[in-house]
Amino acid sequence: MKAVGLYEYLPIEAEESFLDVTLEMPKPSGHDILVQVQAISVNPVDTKQRAPKDKVETTPRILGWDAVGIITEIGEKVELFQVGDAVYYAGDVTRQGSYAEFQLVDERLVGPKPKNLSIEEAAAMPLTLITAWEALFDRIRLIPDADAGKSILIINGAGGVGSIATQLAVWAGLEVITTASRDETVNWCKEQGATHIINHREALLPQLKALGFANVDYILCLHNTDAYWDTMQEIIAPEGHICSIVELENPVTMSLIKDKSVTVSYEFMFTRSKYDTPDKVRQHDILTKAAHLFENGFLKSTWNQTLQPMNAATIKEAHRIIESGKSIGKLVVKGFE
Repeated sequence: MKAVGLYEYLPIEAEESFLDVTLEMPKPSGHDILVQVQAISVNPVDTKQRAPKDKVETTPRILGWDAVGIITEIGEKVELFQVGDAVYYAGDVTRQGSYAEFQLVDERLVGPKPKNLSIEEAAAMPLTLITAWEALFDRIRLIPDADAGKSILIINGAGGVGSIATQLAVWAGLEVITTASRDETVNWCKEQGATHIINHREALLPQLKALGFANVDYILCLHNTDAYWDTMQEIIAPEGHICSIVELENPVTMSLIKDKSVTVSYEFMFTRSKYDTPDKVRQHDILTKAAHLFENGFLKSTWNQTLQPMNAATIKEAHRIIESGKSIGKLVVKGFE
């Protein structure tokens, strides 16, 4: 089968940062399904996994953690799907990824493709959708309807996670404030349903006060936790909850966190698959529930751009776009030639 892989971890401009390779067809066993990949999405985690380091692979490493496709074979323990089913998933960061014609993935991490979405629209969603869902409902533990009317600040509202997190928070009944600074990102955040938008290039608290918020009940930080840490301590409500997907790089003070009895948590959507947690089927449940929300009009895809065909040159271009930090919504790649 055709795939796009790497042996060395190089800057994206390097000639061999990605290579067109041919691999043996994998064979499913156990809970694995074999998926013929129709389209994939490229995420910041892809560029982080490819980031330069000294390690050299002896066999091609295949990145990619977003895909939509058709099941062609199943392992002997598979119970959730059948051959021929259309599926979408983000997969497992410890295994070979989706930059390939076929991919093995554990059925418990996979959901049925939303029937009303195109392959591009579906491929754009799994990783960011699971990240946002877990952050809001598993880490912050929002309860839809019961928490209606509470406020959430989403830092980096126009990114992949921020876009779908905004939609999910609106669906749950929250008053959603996002950050954005450019006209196109402000407009994008409005399209996702944000109630208010503030400029992350200016002090956040005065802007919130001008909107009538002395503080916010929840904060979802999707960009540079170090840069926003002190501000988040200041604007979070007593007994509030801050969740971030970006690790801290430097020591921080937590005096206000302690004083306000604030909960701080992290979200990493690969935790369940990486550590084979007993509840990893939760990701199947999330993708299945979300499929119903897409099909019933409560959610919409955040797909915004497609590149093709699927080859090393196209994947390099996709990584360049993601590394620019200026992408809006999700970028999809499709179609091996």
